[in-house]
Amino acid sequence: MTETRTGPLQGVKIIDMSSVVLGPFATLIFGDLGADVVKIESAQPGKAGDMMRYAGKSPTGDLGPIYTALNRNKKSVQLDAKTEDGKAALIAMLKEADVFFHNVRLAGMRRLGLDYDSVKAINPGIVYVHCAGFGMGGPYEHRQAYDDLIQGASGFASLSSMRDGSEPAYAPSLVADKTVGLFATYATLAALYHREKTGEGQFVQVPMLESFTFFNMVENLYGETFMPGNGKLAYTRSINANRKPYKTKDGYIGLVPYSDQQWETFFEMGGRDGVFEDPRFSTYQARTENITDLYAIIGEVALTKTTDEWLTLLDDANIPTMKFNEMKDVLTDEHLNAVGFFQERQHPDAGTYRTLKHPVHFSATPASIDLDPPKLGADTETVLASLGL
Repeated sequence: MTETRTGPLQGVKIIDMSSVVLGPFATLIFGDLGADVVKIESAQPGKAGDMMRYAGKSPTGDLGPIYTALNRNKKSVQLDAKTEDGKAALIAMLKEADVFFHNVRLAGMRRLGLDYDSVKAINPGIVYVHCAGFGMGGPYEHRQAYDDLIQGASGFASLSSMRDGSEPAYAPSLVADKTVGLFATYATLAALYHREKTGEGQFVQVPMLESFTFFNMVENLYGETFMPGNGKLAYTRSINANRKPYKTKDGYIGLVPYSDQQWETFFEMGGRDGVFEDPRFSTYQARTENITDLYAIIGEVALTKTTDEWLTLLDDANIPTMKFNEMKDVLTDEHLNAVGFFQERQHPDAGTYRTLKHPVHFSATPASIDLDPPKLGADTETVLASLGL
């Protein structure tokens, strides 16, 4: 642990009562950027700590791999906010906090006396961030939400059917949780900026369904953008069944010719002179409308060379290309290794573990890893003692 945090959020105090993935992903970023993040974990019998502590095997039993990935640069305080002492300790922390961040349903927070108005009464300048499943005022307001449910309700899970006629499918990633976590990150930072200018705190709600539908519909509103719509939802290029890594002689490759010149050069390299002169492909608009035929020809051309041959030719011609990585290959990717993306650290309890370098570069206030993921309640005594409790 370093004594002085270096990130742009150093000095910002965040009380984090979130769990699982969405909230911890946001507060992971705050911690990397130098904020003092205190993670509140339950001490209720049968509900000890964030449930992600126990998802997957770990050397300690309570530092599961996903928890470990999401909860560095945080302190763990274990308490039961339903008890008099637990609530008193939490209130003492909130009095000194800049941000109160949680994903507990508002009805539950009202029962605890920790709703926005109650917290504002003890700390008028606090930024109170509530990560909700659904926004206030709608019929789903009181429902629980999880990644799968939001992928389905937002239309995102139907894109696979639109692509190839298959059954609806969830993306094999917690994409809704992580995406909405980023929405919560920028929302918190914006509210802190407003407070910096005005001194005014505020209530911020980040609803999963609305946020992820916003994310999904940016390109996929498409034919329903201008009224009256034509019923053609989803960007034709992104849902095309042939939009995938292309098979080469000995593997796969990702390639995206974009400008007119790049398309022409690519086809010449593949011995298909004249393709670009076809009216179906000669302009950007035409290529968009005939993307299925275009992708089919790319697939034929890609098979004419090995992956390494294509990488060399396309890179020399400045045509966007990348080798295809299996998940296991990502761990040894030459670029990621050169920039030190995967890092090994020594956890005092769990031993050697692999973690990810914060991806964003700050020239004056670099992000850093100062605290390893905490054991459950590891900082309870230290944090409470600093408050005179």
